[in-house]
Amino acid sequence: MDVTSTYKFARISPRKARDVAREIQGLPVSAALDLLNFTPRKGAFLFSKTMKTALADAENNFELSVEGLFVKSAVVGEGPTFKRFMPRARGSAGSIRKRTSHLTVILSNDGGPAEKVERPARAAKATQSKSKGDAKAPKAPKAPKEAKEATMAPAEKVEHGAAKLDERLGMVYDSPPAETDDLKSISGVGPVQEEKLNSVGIYRFEQIANWTEQNVEELEKLLSFDGLVERENWIVQAKDLATGSKGH
Repeated sequence: MDVTSTYKFARISPRKARDVAREIQGLPVSAALDLLNFTPRKGAFLFSKTMKTALADAENNFELSVEGLFVKSAVVGEGPTFKRFMPRARGSAGSIRKRTSHLTVILSNDGGPAEKVERPARAAKATQSKSKGDAKAPKAPKAPKEAKEATMAPAEKVEHGAAKLDERLGMVYDSPPAETDDLKSISGVGPVQEEKLNSVGIYRFEQIANWTEQNVEELEKLLSFDGLVERENWIVQAKDLATGSKGH
């Protein structure tokens, strides 16, 4: 069951509030409150108030156990902007925009908190840096070109992996490929969503562009996207980005 609490017209800019919202997404309630209490930012204080309101509703109105709740969603929407002016030199005026935000926190006891998986790309970067350090050893005599290609081919396959077809998830990689796309270019994909996609072997726009309805359904269940793929039209955006990257 989901419990929603909204803080409207909060006197903070959406950009500053979203930095805090990303950190508590998918965490258990106790861990999220501890993180907010020890974060010296205004957004953390406002989100803490909103989350405590949702906890009180869940405990008193819906009779839910607080221990099983986690932060299903933390969303920041833009509110109205108050326009003010500051006098400047020679009769001019400098504009001041006081932005507001609408903070929404959804707590749920269905499923469980999403664990943040470390990106496999970091491990690949570590191996690449290590190989660069080994390359600084004394140079050996040059081998023939054909022999060099024969020795390099299997090494590339081991480092970059190969794509394989999964019936549930579509085309996935068992390890980061040689060329990866910035999935955050797709609207609705943030650092957390990109880490989740990389954890199941999705690194390219072409993979998302070729998703079927069955793939979308399985990925939303596995990664807890809650309809984000269809709501933000990821497939259409990925097709456009894939064609654009091929054109360049």
